[in-house]
Amino acid sequence: MEAPLAKQAIVGEALRLGFDVCRIADPTSPKYAGYLKDWLANGRHGNMEWMEKNVEARQFPQMLMPECRSAIFLGKNYFQPHPDRRGRMAKYALGGDYHDWMKHKLASMEDFIVKETGARCRKFSDTSAVLEKPLGEQAGVGWQAKNTMLIHEKFGNWLLLGGLLTSLDLEHDEPGTDRCGSCSRCITACPTQAITAPYQLDARRCIAYLTIEHQGPIPEEFREAIGDRVFGCDECLDVCPWNRWAVQSREAHFAARSLPDLRDMLAWTDAEFRTAFRGTPVFRLKHARWLRNLCTVLGNIGTCEDLPAIRQAATSPDPMVREHAEWAVSRVQARCAGENQE
Repeated sequence: MEAPLAKQAIVGEALRLGFDVCRIADPTSPKYAGYLKDWLANGRHGNMEWMEKNVEARQFPQMLMPECRSAIFLGKNYFQPHPDRRGRMAKYALGGDYHDWMKHKLASMEDFIVKETGARCRKFSDTSAVLEKPLGEQAGVGWQAKNTMLIHEKFGNWLLLGGLLTSLDLEHDEPGTDRCGSCSRCITACPTQAITAPYQLDARRCIAYLTIEHQGPIPEEFREAIGDRVFGCDECLDVCPWNRWAVQSREAHFAARSLPDLRDMLAWTDAEFRTAFRGTPVFRLKHARWLRNLCTVLGNIGTCEDLPAIRQAATSPDPMVREHAEWAVSRVQARCAGENQE
């Protein structure tokens, strides 16, 4: 038989472990039960075929854990100012891999609950079948905004999300209230018009998808719009007025790592790539796609001094890397020719 545990004790333990937010959701009332099916049916998930699995379970957490009575929803502020260097990366990828931090902290949270109550738990983060953002809204952490991201009134868009499904019957917090109002800055700011309408995202156009999830060559129609974004994109987050109160994360694990210049990384071997990015979100990209992204960015912002490095990349045995490097060479050469004519 499960022992009782006060909600206040759960919140206190979450804060002690380093989480910034802890709320309790009713897992039986999914707000977006039909959205996922429509999104998938229209192919807006691109080549993320894993999203097509466990569709029902993604919408209804109790299909993953029938005895689930509550969802303990946790958030961690990861905001970091971007380092002064060429090539922007999504802020969550500037430091160590958040999956490692989240996995460790969720395990500690589970140990605490099991020890205190004997309750059953099931951890979730973005590698699970749980849709965190709708559940976060249900927990009152914030609301799923027009850019489809979860916004917290204090931490803005900059929360890493995870939690525990549990058999504990806890008092549920009130769901979040949409506070986007008439603002459409995220829609206007998107470089590739991936936010096709309020609350509608076409991943196939999203720079985060194109530079991270997409497996092959980046379609030429989007390359210029990628600009200097070498891994992911925070454009729709950066312009959100709810981020005006953002503060740098206190967690050293998320602190930005130092990196060489783009053209220096273009000469890296696979072993050098693995050494530099092991333990970071970039590691899962693998070497060839990292070179693809570097070439795309240098094609947009590269200088005449970058041409030797890009030309060398154009001799790569990987056809995708060669194609992107050749595209970059032609772009940089055109800019250099224009500068010489001035």
